[in-house]
Amino acid sequence: MSESANSRTKTLNFNVGVLGHVDSGKTSLARALSSTASTAAFDKNPQSRERGITLDLGFSSFTVDLPDQLQDSGGQQQYESLQFTLVDCPGHASLIRTIIGGAQIIDLMMLVVDVVKGVQTQTAECLLIGELSCSRMVVVLNKIDLLPPNKRQSAIEKMTKRLHKTLENTRFKECPVIAVAAKPGGPEAADTEEPHGVPELIELLKKQTYLPQRDPGGDLLMAVDHCFSIRGQGTVLTGTILQGSLAINDTVEIPALKVTKKIKSVQMFRKPVSGAMQGDRVGVCVTQFDPKLLERGVVCTPGSLRTLSAAVISVRKIGYFKGSLATRAKFHITVGHETVMARVTFFGLPPVGASEPPSDTKPPPSQPCLLDTPFTFEREYFYQDEYGTSQGEASPASDPEQWALLEFERPVTCPLLCLVIGSKLDTDIHANACRLAFQGRLLQGFEDKAYVETALPRLRIYKTKHKEGQVERVTDDYTVIGRNLFKKETNLQLFVGLKVTLSTGETGVIEGGFGQSGKFKIRIQEGLCPETKQLLSSTSKKKGKGGSKGEPATEEEPKTDSQPVSIHLHFKRYVFDSHKKMVQS
Repeated sequence: MSESANSRTKTLNFNVGVLGHVDSGKTSLARALSSTASTAAFDKNPQSRERGITLDLGFSSFTVDLPDQLQDSGGQQQYESLQFTLVDCPGHASLIRTIIGGAQIIDLMMLVVDVVKGVQTQTAECLLIGELSCSRMVVVLNKIDLLPPNKRQSAIEKMTKRLHKTLENTRFKECPVIAVAAKPGGPEAADTEEPHGVPELIELLKKQTYLPQRDPGGDLLMAVDHCFSIRGQGTVLTGTILQGSLAINDTVEIPALKVTKKIKSVQMFRKPVSGAMQGDRVGVCVTQFDPKLLERGVVCTPGSLRTLSAAVISVRKIGYFKGSLATRAKFHITVGHETVMARVTFFGLPPVGASEPPSDTKPPPSQPCLLDTPFTFEREYFYQDEYGTSQGEASPASDPEQWALLEFERPVTCPLLCLVIGSKLDTDIHANACRLAFQGRLLQGFEDKAYVETALPRLRIYKTKHKEGQVERVTDDYTVIGRNLFKKETNLQLFVGLKVTLSTGETGVIEGGFGQSGKFKIRIQEGLCPETKQLLSSTSKKKGKGGSKGEPATEEEPKTDSQPVSIHLHFKRYVFDSHKKMVQS
């Protein structure tokens, strides 16, 4: 192994996502951790100050000696020290974006809670995002300096108890809770007062570390969070490798700008290295690139990311979301490293007992249409006005398999199978309501801008329709005239050949229009039953009596008792079929 490649393995990078409600003191905490680590732990090392605090856009890092449990688990053969990279997630939309974008590489979550205010709306949202992206968490109760000293300990214990209760039903139950004051006196106070509890927090973080699973395989995807030029060198893109690996002389693509660049040099921990892999924080130098063009974004293997105008996703409602998930509504969709508005259409498997799809598309008997049904264009799906409903009724299954079509307001660049979160970010941030509405995975993307014509007709989502009319009279044993099924202006030719059922049980076929008022002729192949003829002839006689007052009287006959035989027409229509064809199974 070359010297430069060897140097990449001396320090283990461990990514800690710092989350919490606005003003819970996340940034002060990141700063306190970095400076405490650099002054206390590394006075013995002349490089300590230099490498201890590297605050840049939302990222600060500090280095500590490799903890015992990592040395015991074989870490000491690969690593000499441990670098914590704190991913501070500012503001709400970017919080979701950062976490989802970095979900693959956040190794530990640090949830910062204001000890006075407790769990707030965004704290709960952070918890949800954490559950989607990370398996370990530490809760930090911040601002303990605001509690009166004589009541401080009991207030901390009370809040710790409440937090454990909140976390009981999440994957973070029993997670450690620690109390600190990252910036005693608040953000405006002088820096003379030392933070409380920060050395203990560093020890706790060290105890929580493990050797993360890192995979150098697959396409490169790197989240860039900063971009600057160095005279005589080129432009440096700093960021975290979310998947894959990179090396000097590799060609990478900046998909947002549709340009490719060759990697001239790579740095990690301020030292030149020949390459880096998933989970590493790196600086990558390229030439002839204006840093103003890209502040944040992604860099990838050329051609590996697709820019989509629409997508099909698997979808699950987030339990805490109180609003409705209605088809045709717009949501903020966070996918890859972008948040964009999209119109959503929900669909699911056909209701149990619904007419089967034609035999060539029926799934084999061994493949149950239950959870984990893979999405395919071969299958038929049921249109839902709202998430989880079957034609207006709530689905009986507790968590039915669900999908959604997202139609983006502007194209988005993202990898397939990435995490997708739908939210209502325009909801008032101070309202005590969860704004994360649903989550899922991106299953199928449509790159063509004209996807409505080229791709959507392949998506066989249908609605069922039911029309009801009445038998007006019998012409002969095999023919009846019907009414009230269609409006006067309906083009009856579209319905010719469709099957109908009479309320008395006979089935027939619409043969065509009768006169100009929307009446129509039905052919009953098997012939009318004697009972039906009896029923219809008796009502015709009654009707004949009223006829002397003029034809309109029979035309406007009340529909209830006078016409005991109704006509039922059932068909389905595919939502994205441009011909609006009616289909009967």
